Amino acid sequence: MKFGYARVSTKSQKHDLQVDAFLKEGIKPKNIYADISSGAKAERKGLDELLSILREGDTLVVWKLDRIARSLSHLTKLIEDFEKKGIHFKSIQESFIDTTSPHGRFIFNLFASVAQLERDIIIERTRAGMESSRRRGVKIGRKPGLSKQALNKAMLAERYYRDNKLSIEEIMKLIDVGSKKTLYKYLAYQGRRKCVECGTLFWDKKQALGKAYCKKHKKKIKPD
Repeated sequence: MKFGYARVSTKSQKHDLQVDAFLKEGIKPKNIYADISSGAKAERKGLDELLSILREGDTLVVWKLDRIARSLSHLTKLIEDFEKKGIHFKSIQESFIDTTSPHGRFIFNLFASVAQLERDIIIERTRAGMESSRRRGVKIGRKPGLSKQALNKAMLAERYYRDNKLSIEEIMKLIDVGSKKTLYKYLAYQGRRKCVECGTLFWDKKQALGKAYCKKHKKKIKPD
């Protein structure tokens, strides 16, 4: 069975040109799926629905390759998945892409090789860059601290927590966090500490987590 997938980037654009081409290919209107989505956007409900119903022996037709794929590597992955499931793929404008024919499969294999080479080059460059950074003593990874949005939530969390008028669950709901772990992370960032000697909770940003002492026990700690 043949299916068509059409996509335009904005609501002001129409699918008509693509749909007409599918009808000429003998695709029934009920088997045409469409999305309004930019090329870079990952979420495409129409495509997701179509991919879920494709079966072995079916053929998916697109107007152009950029209507379905976000990148060469994305296209390669899609068609590799189609091959595993026995699904054929065809592009109307790029007529050399037609996995129902030996020539089309050969051309696709060339595309796949180029995409793999691209991935290998990116991996190699990334590793080389990381190794160069390590030699120069540059720390690799996410910078410490919170994003601006998370910092705002942390400040609100501290305020509500210190007021002692709301439950933990109510604070979570108010600042829109999904777990207690995240809430306590925010509070710790704001300076909430637990004394390692007596378990008393207090606020002191200068003391490290897990090594903090309340005023009472801090006085008993002899300096090194």
